[in-house]
Amino acid sequence: MGMYKYIREAWKKPKENLKEIWRNRLMEWKKQPVTIRIDKPTRVDRARSLGYKAKQGYILIRQKVDRGGRLREKIRKARRSKHMRRKKIVNKNYQWVAEERAQKKYVNCTVLNSYYVGEDGNRLWYEVILVDRAHPVIMADPNINWICNKRGRAARGLTSAGRRSRGLLNKGKGAEKLRPSRG
Repeated sequence: MGMYKYIREAWKKPKENLKEIWRNRLMEWKKQPVTIRIDKPTRVDRARSLGYKAKQGYILIRQKVDRGGRLREKIRKARRSKHMRRKKIVNKNYQWVAEERAQKKYVNCTVLNSYYVGEDGNRLWYEVILVDRAHPVIMADPNINWICNKRGRAARGLTSAGRRSRGLLNKGKGAEKLRPSRG
């Protein structure tokens, strides 16, 4: 087994001593701003598998997203039963929201991908991989320079989290009505 496989296994089943480290880490993250730039990925294996490289032009952001708040306020007046209900249907997962917020903060960059790093009762944390479109190292690299012409991937739901939320990861029989997108 390679090193990254061991790291992946450690993330799946954290041992008792790691739980204490995680508790302290989350307490630190709560005090930090909502969007913060970080030097190294928390989950190296996941970041590398999603396209991150430790070279110029790649930026890592830890984004905090609040959980909940998806119910409409209580209906106090008379209404027809068909018209409005209390449940608010949001067709975006939290990871997509995190990517959009990171994209808004760093306008000159494009979201490549993102991954989950932690949660507590009120918040979720994701690390978003951004690529600087105008960086000469990125423009010269034939593996990633396709992203130089792509703007607003997160806003249009073209990242993997956005595609998952739009239902586009399903293919074949039973997924005929999902494309071009959910209405």
